[in-house]
Amino acid sequence: MKRLSTYHLLPALALLLFGAVLGVQFDSQLSADDALNQFEKLKQAFVIINGNYVERVDSQKMVEEGVKGMLNSLDPHSSYIPSEQAQDTRDRYKGSFGGIGIRFEPGDTARVVAPIAGGPSEKVGVMAGDRIVEIEDSTAIGLSGDDIQDRLKGKIGTDVTLTIYRPLADKRLTFTITRDEIPLYSIHSSYMVDDQTGYIEISRFAMSTHEEFMKKVQTLKGQGMQRLVLDLRNNPGGVMQSAVKIADEMLGAGMTLVRTKGRSEEMNTRYRGHDGGALEDHPLIVLVSQQSASASEILAGALQDHDRALLVGRRTFGKALVQKQFELNDGSLMQMTVGRYYTPVGRLIQTPYEKGKMKQYYEDKFANRKDAVFNVEKYKESIPDSLRYETEHGRTVFGGGGILPDYVVAPDTTALSTFIRGSQLDAIFAREWFSRHEQQIRSRWQDREQEFLSSFEVPDEALSEFWTFAQNEDVLSLTSNPDSVNAKERVFPRSEADTLRGLVRSRLKGRLANVIFGTGTGQPILNQTDPAFEKAISLWPSSIELAGHHTAASVEVDNE
Repeated sequence: MKRLSTYHLLPALALLLFGAVLGVQFDSQLSADDALNQFEKLKQAFVIINGNYVERVDSQKMVEEGVKGMLNSLDPHSSYIPSEQAQDTRDRYKGSFGGIGIRFEPGDTARVVAPIAGGPSEKVGVMAGDRIVEIEDSTAIGLSGDDIQDRLKGKIGTDVTLTIYRPLADKRLTFTITRDEIPLYSIHSSYMVDDQTGYIEISRFAMSTHEEFMKKVQTLKGQGMQRLVLDLRNNPGGVMQSAVKIADEMLGAGMTLVRTKGRSEEMNTRYRGHDGGALEDHPLIVLVSQQSASASEILAGALQDHDRALLVGRRTFGKALVQKQFELNDGSLMQMTVGRYYTPVGRLIQTPYEKGKMKQYYEDKFANRKDAVFNVEKYKESIPDSLRYETEHGRTVFGGGGILPDYVVAPDTTALSTFIRGSQLDAIFAREWFSRHEQQIRSRWQDREQEFLSSFEVPDEALSEFWTFAQNEDVLSLTSNPDSVNAKERVFPRSEADTLRGLVRSRLKGRLANVIFGTGTGQPILNQTDPAFEKAISLWPSSIELAGHHTAASVEVDNE
């Protein structure tokens, strides 16, 4: 009897799961005889395995692997999100969560980087530099960042007790903090580069990004902004509607912003601009990189197709598949592709792929990265006429596998400076160096952010320690023997290190500003050492010409 009841229960559960997977009425999706037959096969296999395999199986794990397998057979960007990770995913898309409002860095003892201004922690007196030692009378020492975050997050209006150690005062303090809605910011850096040039970096697109962006725009306009550098480098995308809204602020009424196509009627949509955009008349330069993807490519593509902005940097990732979330019966999520998007002139910039070959998709993408990103002439020669398009004012742009910027900045891959910028070595060392000098730094610079940015100088001994750190960690080697130099093996000339003192000093200062005052604080300093940024701000004549609806020059390439 037990086996019989289980036999009848499992198909019912599988039926429920499959209906939830589809996210629609079950019978409307399985009307075809072949679909019904294949579903019966799936049920049969599940029941046979569950009842007859030599060892007892974990039904939940088996179903999860089955869902993953189905999604993996579709395309590289459809994915399964377990129930324990689903809320974090929703929070990232929503742009907020219930918490206590701190930015912290995990470690043996997690360090508060900064309380969020006006948030619950700042209101009760938590300060930058505090160490989290207990949460609700349980030790927090040695916990991972995810573990600490899980304990601090919770329903808005509930309380959590936090015990911290304050090094500057050498004492422990306990706070009862009422959780509130905490924003997950998409923009960590915005500032005036000069008396007329604004800079805004968007790190991702959440539901709140457009509102956040507009606040930054109004602030910069109040400081005299007449033109904007929009930094979309390393932006993986997110909520498409937010990218569309920001594009609408820069393009005129009636202009196509993006088109989507899919099987469902709701996916067959053309998004158009409206009157009154806040940046319709401002010259624009957009920075893009190999990691700019999805929603960031929608925004960049719309601006390029309408000759509205000059794109500078490196060829983008190439993701033009639109995902929608479907919640399953246990709270897990399927993030499944339901459509494709096309830029205003009709470009599909999705990197080609074969269904079910996700590993090959990424291997091919990175194997071909150098030619695909930097060798512009070779790339242009390889593009068939069917993937060549004309912008609104006659410039040639390309579909298939990302967006080629108007001005490509190719790195010197043999240079030590390129390695330092790309390896995050300066950021790792800055955190380590700061941990050894925290009390000294905080006692002088706490709450003096602007003075730090304008007056702090990285000491000479820190520069020496940086190179020692790099070699002790086996990150790179410095040699005096020219025959030993090998950039692929990370062996560089010692003489080159000597010429980079100014670069390293600036980058360490920018990284330290981020550690002390929060992510993005040091971006103005880091940008001054960035060849792509420096090249971009030298191109305002071309951008202004583009903004005046003149045909710009063809793609140019600059080596860092």
